[in-house]
Amino acid sequence: MLSVLDLFRIGIGPSSSHTLGPIRIAKRFLDENRNDLDRIARIEAELQGSLALTGKGHATPKAVMLGLCGVEPETLDSDEADRMVERIAQSKRLSLLATREIEFDPERDIVFAYHVMPDLHPNGMKLSAFDANGALLAEQTYYSTGGGFIATERQLRTPAKNDRVTSTHSVPFPFGSGAELLAHCARENASIEDIVYANEDAMRPRAETDARLDRVTAVMAACIDRGLVREGVLPGALKVTRRAPAIWRQLQAHPNANEPERLFDWLNVYAMAVNEENAAGGQVVTAPTNGAAGILPSILRHYCLNGNAPQRDARRFLLTAGGIGLLYKQRASISGAEMGCQGEVGVACSMAGAGLSAVWGGTPQQVANAAEIGMEHNLGLTCDPVGGLVQVPCIERNAVGSVKAVNAARLSLHSSDPSKVSLDQVIETMRQTGIDMSSKYKETSQGGLAVNVVEC
Repeated sequence: MLSVLDLFRIGIGPSSSHTLGPIRIAKRFLDENRNDLDRIARIEAELQGSLALTGKGHATPKAVMLGLCGVEPETLDSDEADRMVERIAQSKRLSLLATREIEFDPERDIVFAYHVMPDLHPNGMKLSAFDANGALLAEQTYYSTGGGFIATERQLRTPAKNDRVTSTHSVPFPFGSGAELLAHCARENASIEDIVYANEDAMRPRAETDARLDRVTAVMAACIDRGLVREGVLPGALKVTRRAPAIWRQLQAHPNANEPERLFDWLNVYAMAVNEENAAGGQVVTAPTNGAAGILPSILRHYCLNGNAPQRDARRFLLTAGGIGLLYKQRASISGAEMGCQGEVGVACSMAGAGLSAVWGGTPQQVANAAEIGMEHNLGLTCDPVGGLVQVPCIERNAVGSVKAVNAARLSLHSSDPSKVSLDQVIETMRQTGIDMSSKYKETSQGGLAVNVVEC
């Protein structure tokens, strides 16, 4: 099994597929060719498929440079990242893995191969290393498969039994479907949180898992806090003004107002705060992707961190949501370039609804029902970012997804029976829908709002 912590990666915005993944790819390429590092005189990065079509708006060139410099996404400071990229652009020089400098011109050495649409996955990236005489030293094509996950061609061509991602850990309760997960819960008289905890215990000490969950919680909360106070205009030609601070000031001016619709304001402002930070290249947590990074933190902040047992509720929320997220990763995809936004915001809504249902005391079946409801009403959701920027409609889409997730959790608690549509059926439907969806609507900026809204 994969770990739920694999779904919650700390990095910088605006896109896990186009930023976090390429950072890891570029660093991995150099790590795998360390023996030739002293001979490398030039590096070329060819962006293919969605990585090329979304242009510079998704900050993939920036990510390539950071990865070649050897940065670790989890500890990367977003302001320092901008300074590093600016220095490279001005000096036309880059320090490979922070050890030795080579000439590097981003305009020459990062190639947008708009004509190449890879067969294995829409997010392809080919890296080539040359010596001083121009001879090829190494070449490898990688794929950024969503949520910061990366793979080589060999890995993607290896058949995965029953549509599952190849297991990397032996665990006591392996599950590749919602039915298997619920069967474990019934047999062990356990919650989904218990089953996921037991699997995580097989990978590392419980204290380490808890510490990493708490770190994820802290980064999510800090991202909200920054987004609530940072004013200004987001990067890019759209000139989108940050709206979370103004909404936050209105809420603070009337903190005790209890109109029913005020709940929407709280969920909206937290989700928008995160996604405005993400759009600006700030530090966020994939949940399960950067494009959908605001939904889980919004609900975590409002319903877990404001409660009587914030640490317990936050861990329960993340473990349960993560368990559901693993099903989507294993049985379908969390990549917007493969599934459209149903694979990002839709999956995040499903995960968050399940996690909140668990925090509210839902049974495993009710949790699964919440997850199913969360996805059922996001089926067919397209990924069509205007101008290749993770801003319109992405920021508001996270706010709406947060409200949907809460409703899914509420609906799940009104019945203890299995829903008419099972979680496995809705995941398979999402997968089939993604396959059938035109590539125009899957993170290419070639259809939908991306072509019907004037960029500038």
